Amino acid sequence: MENTRVVVTPQSAIETFGTTRFHFSLVTEPLDEVETVRIRSGTIEAERPRILSPTHFSKVLLEGFGEEARDFADWLEANPSAARVLRYGFQFRKTDLSEKIVHEPFDEAISRMEEEMKKGDDPFRALIAGVDDVWEVCLLKFSMEMIQRSAGENVAEWKRRGLA
Repeated sequence: MENTRVVVTPQSAIETFGTTRFHFSLVTEPLDEVETVRIRSGTIEAERPRILSPTHFSKVLLEGFGEEARDFADWLEANPSAARVLRYGFQFRKTDLSEKIVHEPFDEAISRMEEEMKKGDDPFRALIAGVDDVWEVCLLKFSMEMIQRSAGENVAEWKRRGLA
């Protein structure tokens, strides 16, 4: 997870009372290829926040995610102090996944894609630099960062409506 970096953060936070769809591009370097990157693109869907204790996080369905992601959820359950921000639990799904190989140095690919995204107008767009063999965990780290960023706004909205 230390090698995962969100290069372009979505302008919009997770919606308090609706489903949010973040469009991601995850750039990784295949271990056995030089000056080659793998670009995975897709959608991460976050359902509206619900109050959920960290001990129940491992019961949250990580639909479409693999074993590494399940191991990470189990780790969060075993380390509740690390998951304190996740008390507003979300059910995540990754959908519309596509993958392509580009013959370009990693840093150049990141810079090019960052410039392209800055020219666009999608407030839910994210560019993530990560590690190829644990790419799903990279998406979970991105999801956690979005939770941390959104939690204050979500709680404030609940309070304004008398729900918290």
